[in-house]
Amino acid sequence: MASERNGDGGKERAGENGCTMVVKPAEQTPLSALYFAHLAKQAGVPDGVINVITGFGPTAGAAIACHMDVDMVSFTGSTAVGRLIMEASARSNLKPVSLELGGKSPLIIFDDADVDLAVDLSISANFFNKGEACLAASRVYLQEGIYGRFVKKLAERMESWVVGDPFDPRVNQGPQVDKEQYEKVLSYIDLGKREGANVLTGGKPCGQRGYYIEPTVFTDVKDDMIIAKEEIFGPVMCLMKFRTVEEVIAKANDTRYGLAAGVVTKDIDVANRMTRSIRAGVVWVNCYFAMDADCPFGGRKMSGFGKDASMHALDKFLAVKAVVTPVYDSPWL
Repeated sequence: MASERNGDGGKERAGENGCTMVVKPAEQTPLSALYFAHLAKQAGVPDGVINVITGFGPTAGAAIACHMDVDMVSFTGSTAVGRLIMEASARSNLKPVSLELGGKSPLIIFDDADVDLAVDLSISANFFNKGEACLAASRVYLQEGIYGRFVKKLAERMESWVVGDPFDPRVNQGPQVDKEQYEKVLSYIDLGKREGANVLTGGKPCGQRGYYIEPTVFTDVKDDMIIAKEEIFGPVMCLMKFRTVEEVIAKANDTRYGLAAGVVTKDIDVANRMTRSIRAGVVWVNCYFAMDADCPFGGRKMSGFGKDASMHALDKFLAVKAVVTPVYDSPWL
């Protein structure tokens, strides 16, 4: 079980099924997994049931993926590394894999939506965890009638957004996870400017020290721009217009990813049509990031396959065996 990003939803389900596990956290975020193991020890979990290996993906992660005695790998991270894990499975013991990978999720806001709710959802869906979330709804589609009101209110809300020390309760957004990600996000922001998108808010580093980036909102984004197609994994929101339901369904599905989506509308018929039509693992209506342990979570297309949470998540940690025994002298045979 490996993770390249800030979380992995499979540890609990593996343990529930009686599996022993080797947890390899992302090299940028090892402490949470180590503390998880510490708590498991305190709770009385026997030695050897939960094992944590820290290190880099090309060494520690690759060793797990290629190991002949590992029966299954559940991975959270980038699509590129997910491919490598599938290749490692094919080269080794054909172990099954479950992949929760990248995303470029759409948040679709219709004219009849509550503007305040729509703005709140767009902010949380993009800037939660400084944008380092595979579920981030970085493609915000606005119907033409609500576009102007939304943009005005969003700009007003972002004026009070605070970037700084994440341990300060007054702060809304902390630094990017490391220098590499910081520079990557800034390069996408620069690319968006060069592609012709307009900066509504942000667009540059924040502060004199640290990997802080202003939350950046681009307007007048076109669907063929790179910032509208590639996962940025940072605090960058792209605003785009649409006219009809048919048009926005096509736009929402015009992506290689299929992790999540959001729909904001008061029309239940429109909401139902959108949820049926969008090719994504989870579609939220008038909410975003709403999670429940009974609700399956997982992607489609290049966002991966396999489910976390719910009863569906248990199956990947099980091996089905058929046992057939003849019964002699039975009165029913």
